[in-house]
Amino acid sequence: MNTLPEDTSSAPRAYEVRQYPFPTKRYVRCLSLRPDSRIIAEYRRRHSRGVIWPEVLEGIRSVGVLGMDIYIHGTTLTMIMETASDFDWDTAMARLATLPRQQEWEDFMAEFQDVVTGSTPAEKWLPMERMFYLYDPD
Repeated sequence: MNTLPEDTSSAPRAYEVRQYPFPTKRYVRCLSLRPDSRIIAEYRRRHSRGVIWPEVLEGIRSVGVLGMDIYIHGTTLTMIMETASDFDWDTAMARLATLPRQQEWEDFMAEFQDVVTGSTPAEKWLPMERMFYLYDPD
């Protein structure tokens, strides 16, 4: 088994956040990858621009996902999805599963993920609980 490279970077990373002219909500989920640097490198490559299957991106957008980020630290992935406030997770994910190449993509990505074989996306991508929020002062 390969060991994972240690992240020695102390530079802060910042990413722009898109603003929408209507109310939105955010979903945050996590997943673990298999602890092998070659597998992680290939998973990253498969998600890069021009490599990820266009049908997957089209499907995600077509069910109402406005934006999606996936962050990585070691073997842990954190996915942040932004949607309109009236987005219904269960309905959208059920529809997404029926769209072209979605199941094929899920099956392919499962090879890289530290998950039980045959797990659904909802079983793999676990919801995270927000434990802190910097509220506006009253």
